[in-house]
Amino acid sequence: MKPQVLQLDIQGTPQAWITLEQAASHYATDSVVWEDGAGPLATMRGGFNVARGVQSRFDISPIIALKGCAKVNLFDHAPAFSRRKLFVRDRHTCAYCAQRFREQDLTVEHILPESRGGAWDFMNCASACRACNSLKAARTPEEAGMKLVYLPYVPSRWEDFLLEGRNVRADVHEWLASRLPKGSRLN
Repeated sequence: MKPQVLQLDIQGTPQAWITLEQAASHYATDSVVWEDGAGPLATMRGGFNVARGVQSRFDISPIIALKGCAKVNLFDHAPAFSRRKLFVRDRHTCAYCAQRFREQDLTVEHILPESRGGAWDFMNCASACRACNSLKAARTPEEAGMKLVYLPYVPSRWEDFLLEGRNVRADVHEWLASRLPKGSRLN
């Protein structure tokens, strides 16, 4: 997997994971306002400047902030739902028996059953082992006499960037983790 750069707006809000080539383009157009991270992620080399006789070179940082404001306020958009993000959010723990499981042994549990109009979203889904999910069946937790050991929640922007499951460098992970909400399960 190719290394990715965390792109921020000027205020430090995560905007996207971008490629080294996209980051080099931002450096070349002088769009990078500030950068962070422990040392360069990569060094990109270009052509030779005939007038100066030197080769162009960019040290790409793992975190870059760009000029201007973001075109879209990402706080207005809920993070995209996925099974993998859900299991990581819930720390691979069953919402009913509180035991930890491998990802392949977990299921997506709809608190309000899908057959009753329950949505596939972070507020209606939780991780559950196969036994608890079968026991609950197409009932609500109250109807099944089962209590949730934790409540579902929508991940913050910073959590979402960690939940995406990319190979995140330790310094970038630490940078994102330092901005997590106090009650985050990812702390």
